[in-house]
Amino acid sequence: IASIMNRVRDLKNKYRNEDNITDEFNCTKISADTTDNSGTVNQIMMTANNPEDWLCFLLRLEKKGIPQTDVSLLNRLIGRYSQAVTALPAEKHSQDENYARILVRFAELKALQDPEEARDQFHLARLNCKKFAFVHVAFAQFELSQGNVKKCKQLLQKAVECSAVPLEMLETALQNFHLQKKQLLLDEEK
Repeated sequence: IASIMNRVRDLKNKYRNEDNITDEFNCTKISADTTDNSGTVNQIMMTANNPEDWLCFLLRLEKKGIPQTDVSLLNRLIGRYSQAVTALPAEKHSQDENYARILVRFAELKALQDPEEARDQFHLARLNCKKFAFVHVAFAQFELSQGNVKKCKQLLQKAVECSAVPLEMLETALQNFHLQKKQLLLDEEK
């Protein structure tokens, strides 16, 4: 009996410790199958299905490698971002910053594969989440990287006109644009 009780206590401690472990994002646990992640996706979709959980999951998935050099990871990420965008209705989440970040990151990843599809995704992000300055800046940065200087400037000016926030981010991006910098915002400015 003592042996059984010790075993039960050990199991309780083991599971209690596992339940208390949280990652740095404090997100939903990842399933044991780290290549597919269907368990986590199903869990997100069946519980809250909110942009915050999706973004945490997607960012954690991105940490598994460098999408710019790992085609397999890039394809997996694009598939998961596409799934998130499909699962989250724009009319419900357009005011959510996490949703806007998902749309922007999806477009940035698409840019590594197909610039025309990326442009469509950036346009969708701007259309649905126009109040966030970073959405406009990301689209403008994409256009600048494609050599479309005029379109870049136009996107930044329209962002100011539609009162995207924070305005300081747009002013900094415009200032860097006028200084002919290749990056509209440095990482610390983002």
